[in-house]
Amino acid sequence: MGVYQWRDHKKRTGGKKNWYYKVKRKYAHGKPFVPAMLAEEGHEVRHVPARGGNYKLRLRKTSFAIVANPKTGEVKKVRIKRVLETPANREYARRHIIIKGAIIETELGKARVTSRPGQDGIVNAVLIEED
Repeated sequence: MGVYQWRDHKKRTGGKKNWYYKVKRKYAHGKPFVPAMLAEEGHEVRHVPARGGNYKLRLRKTSFAIVANPKTGEVKKVRIKRVLETPANREYARRHIIIKGAIIETELGKARVTSRPGQDGIVNAVLIEED
């Protein structure tokens, strides 16, 4: 079952009396949110068909992140210890859900997630400078 993405319940403009009506189209459907969770061990990715014959990689579980250090320019694969906070919903941090913009604690320190794990299939992050 798809998630409908269009906003077709709006009223017509220009003083017209009839309601705006549009037939639902398949390209206007999305898919339900499947969270990328922090795991103790391992890495699980699902291949999901997308429009145009393409595929999206949905990350289901992970325990590692690719972290870049902006000062030194180094990039390392490190273990994620825990999810500290998320800007979208504080419940996500409690449930250990990783989304773009989430602040995670890694072996190198605090990092902000820059990728979209539910669509990219990987967790990329940048180290945050601590005062």
